Amino acid sequence: MDRTARRNALNNTMLTLTGVCTVITSSVLFLILGFLVHNGWRSLSWDFFTKLPLSAGESGGGMANAIVGSGVLILISAVIGIPVGFLGGIYLAEFGGTAIPMLIRYTADLLNGVPSIVIGIFAWTVIVVPMHHFSAWAGGFALSMMMVPIGLRATEQFLRGVPDSLREGSLALGASKTRTILTVIVPAARQGILTGMILGIARIAGETAPLLFTSFNNQYWASKLGEPTASLSVMIYTHAISPYDDWHRQAWAAGLVLLVLVLVANIACRWVLSRGMATQRG
Repeated sequence: MDRTARRNALNNTMLTLTGVCTVITSSVLFLILGFLVHNGWRSLSWDFFTKLPLSAGESGGGMANAIVGSGVLILISAVIGIPVGFLGGIYLAEFGGTAIPMLIRYTADLLNGVPSIVIGIFAWTVIVVPMHHFSAWAGGFALSMMMVPIGLRATEQFLRGVPDSLREGSLALGASKTRTILTVIVPAARQGILTGMILGIARIAGETAPLLFTSFNNQYWASKLGEPTASLSVMIYTHAISPYDDWHRQAWAAGLVLLVLVLVANIACRWVLSRGMATQRG
């Protein structure tokens, strides 16, 4: 009876401790979100989405170029990073042996843990320095390097989750290895793969350090991809450290817009996964 009482007491203590830790974590998160929404919502306006930034010290203007620039940078990084991660994940899951896949996995995990500023310095060295100027290409390349390990590991994980019976059945019907992968295995894991890619996009959406070394910034519209390009994350940084109150308000508004974009990406991930689970049940 005493042993049972001690077990119950220990269980209740640990349950209370975990509950307190959960409340603390959630409170800090909602405090940050609430503070961002409170300050950012007041600064949002139609001009913020349609006008260019004004000169330092002037009130008004917006960040239309930064919103478009962030979209362009994310698009470039997705075009580069998604195919590389997807094809690399297929190789690891379906074609790899033992030694080489282990080395690739270790390299991908290591790259995923490299500080983003180091990736920015690398992209600056291999692209910006030879080109002698900042550009959207350099920024997209830097962000794509952060997407590749996420997409690669997600693709491999979900492809390995496909039952071997599907592979064996397709091969038994005379399909080649390549056709089995393209028509059977990849479609079976498409929800998970798509989720990994969306999470990769959400991961890079708010990065600032790599863009400071690559795309840099631009107070005007960038007419081509070979020019410096504005982005929301860099604009938040430059406006937040400025001495102007109006720029501070715009930085809060840009932070709120960036938060909404990441939130939409995470909701899309959950929606894709829920559809995949519903399809499997059906």
